[in-house]
Formats: sequence, structure tokens, C-alpha cells
Amino acid sequence: MKILCVADNESRELWDHWKSAGSRITEGVELILSAGDIRPEYLEFLVTMLNVPCMYVRGNHDGMYDERPPQGCVCIEDRVVSLYDGSGTRCIRVAGLGGSMRYHDGPDMYTEREMSRRVRKLSRRLLLRRAAGGLSGSRRTSDGCEEISILLTHAPSLGHGDLEDLPHRGFACFNDLMDRWQPDYHLYGHVHMEYGNFTREHTHPAVTRLINVSGMYILEV
Repeated sequence: MKILCVADNESRELWDHWKSAGSRITEGVELILSAGDIRPEYLEFLVTMLNVPCMYVRGNHDGMYDERPPQGCVCIEDRVVSLYDGSGTRCIRVAGLGGSMRYHDGPDMYTEREMSRRVRKLSRRLLLRRAAGGLSGSRRTSDGCEEISILLTHAPSLGHGDLEDLPHRGFACFNDLMDRWQPDYHLYGHVHMEYGNFTREHTHPAVTRLINVSGMYILEV
């Protein structure tokens, strides 16, 4: 499955140069994933041009979504969603946890304790699903999906692609989640390329592939 991942900045190749570049870059894309801080108009444009499902989590600058959520797109905050590719044979499961570290009062920002609470609730849902399927200890459920194929967040995990300042610090509880559920990928944004000390891809000790999708990234799973 070919996935278009976006976050933080609108790509001129997609937004301004669709005919000459965007349509070529996105050929064969079956899913759009947004890691947040993206204007609703941009997501609506992409989902209209590609005519594929679009799922998103909110960034710490997405308060506009309260009054104007991106039409044709699905918010997966605190959810785990199963998807099949066009052939109906390849299944992926995406877990969503948006928001950044709280550095002042405002929407879509969380303390470590608050985000840990969200992670625990997500884990409980996964444990219930595992128990219902009679698959104790297995990473794959009865519908052929891994329990989590992709962890989609706005912020990175602590010590892995984050920065030292509080606004761009990652969450330690994301490391705990990856240690426990071992998703294949953790996709996030929030740390822009222009901030410096930018790493697009690296590997977590839990063997999860970490990808900063700020701007645009094409993922094939």
C-alpha cells in the first residue's frame, strides 16, 4: 500500500504544482495520513484530487478544526482503525494520538501525565480486542491485521527525533507504547526541517521505524 503522509508544511509540489509534479509523485497512492498542523483546505484538496481515504490527528495549531474540520477526512484521535489495500489482501491498522507537549494553555496540548492516560486507554482497547479474538500474545488479529501497523502522532517520542525545548519535547509514553505493541512505523511531525538537528528516518530500540513526515513523505508498506 502506497501512503501519502503530510504534516506541518504544505508541499508546493502538491499544492502549487499539482499537474506538473503532484499527480506524478502521488501516482498509486491509496491512503493519506496527516500528522497534524495542516490547514483543512490543503487536506480537502488532496482528498479531492486523489479520491482515497484521508485520516488525521490534530497538531497543536489545529484549533481551527473545532469550527472547520477538513471535509472528507476522518479524525482518528484515540482510535485504532483497520484498512485494506485496493486488492483487499493487505491490511494495516493505524493508531492515532495527536497533540504536543503542553507549553502554555491551549487546545491539543498535553502534559506527559495526560498523554500517558490516553496511551493507557488505547492499550486497554487493544487488550480487549486481543482477548475477544482469543489471540493472547499475538501481534495479528483474526481479520489479518497487526494490532498496530502504524502509530500516527503529531509529536515525536522522547529522545527520538525531538528537541530539548519544552514545546518540541517528545512523549516518554510513546516509547512505552512502542515497547509494548511494536508497531512497524511511528509517523510524526511537529519538528520541522528548518529547526535544524532534523532526522527524517531512524529506528527505535523496539525496532519500530521512526519517520518524521513534516512536509511530505511517501510510505510504501
